[in-house]
Amino acid sequence: MTTPTDKDALALYQFRVFSTLQGAVTAGMVHLGDRLGLYRALADREGPSSSAELAAATGLHERWVREWAYNQGAAGLLTVESGADGGALISLPPEGAAVLADSDHEAFGAGSFHHLPDTMRALDLVRDSFRTGVGFDYDAQGAEAAVGMERSFEPWHRAHLVDDVLPLLDGVVERLSAGAAAADVGCGAGGAVLLLAQAFSSSTFTGYDISQFAITRAEERRADLGVANARFADPRHDPLPTDGRLAFVSTIECLHDMTDPQGVAAAIRAALHDDGTWLLVDMKALDGYEANVAKNPMAALMYGMSVLGCLSSALSEPDGAGLGTLGLHETRAREIAATAGFTRFRRLPVDHSFLAFYEVRP
Repeated sequence: MTTPTDKDALALYQFRVFSTLQGAVTAGMVHLGDRLGLYRALADREGPSSSAELAAATGLHERWVREWAYNQGAAGLLTVESGADGGALISLPPEGAAVLADSDHEAFGAGSFHHLPDTMRALDLVRDSFRTGVGFDYDAQGAEAAVGMERSFEPWHRAHLVDDVLPLLDGVVERLSAGAAAADVGCGAGGAVLLLAQAFSSSTFTGYDISQFAITRAEERRADLGVANARFADPRHDPLPTDGRLAFVSTIECLHDMTDPQGVAAAIRAALHDDGTWLLVDMKALDGYEANVAKNPMAALMYGMSVLGCLSSALSEPDGAGLGTLGLHETRAREIAATAGFTRFRRLPVDHSFLAFYEVRP
């Protein structure tokens, strides 16, 4: 084993390693802040709060709240000062309120930490995957995974899917307004389906997903909202139609998770009318590791989350495609679409930090 001789290089490498541990621990504290309502309580108050006031507002113990705040202050997520009473004086900046407290804001990000404990428990599952090559689907992470996905992605879509994205698609708004059959494949907890069904009451929408937790959650939400023109189905038992009856199909942040994305694309083509539209939304990936690392400052996060979730799902069957989080770059998406029988493929001018939007047509 080689012994390092450059002490500065060794110290820098140690710092880099333990910085990743610091990030992981701080992520756990963000999870706690979200689940315990600490960010929301800070956002609801005018001006700084003492740790005692924050503890009282949330029904928590001051000493625990103070130590949590010290972590958040050291990480730069909160502004924290020592209080005269020995406690802490805590402030949440406006940007922090948008990202960590306001679930209706398009920049809301705390939802990504919702199922963090379940995600990290996947470390125990995937150890065997490294030996067998076979991963685990999202239901292996429990019901909270579906809720976490819902809270992670839906705020942006509520703000932009109907008003900004659909009008970029040729004729889709007009067809859905007039009344048509549509589907969302890989619908998760049903957010897009319910949003579209409410916006276009003359059309019918079916959400398809193999996650039983997600389908159950979606149906509960549909019933709570009283949406009558939407339904949810497991495509293994209730597959997409094959007679070209659908005018519109969407796949939102899910194709790279699938064991057979090529087969799904073929099923979408069979379900779509010859004048139909497939809205393909997936990660803003580039072709190859070097390009992703050079252009994406979150590449390490995405490759790691792929091992724990996306790649595991995509390899949850022995013959899975295994695309992974950054595996569906535009060139590959075009190839999949063309092989499935689509002849038109256009990238849409949608400004999103990590998603790419494509219009795919027969």
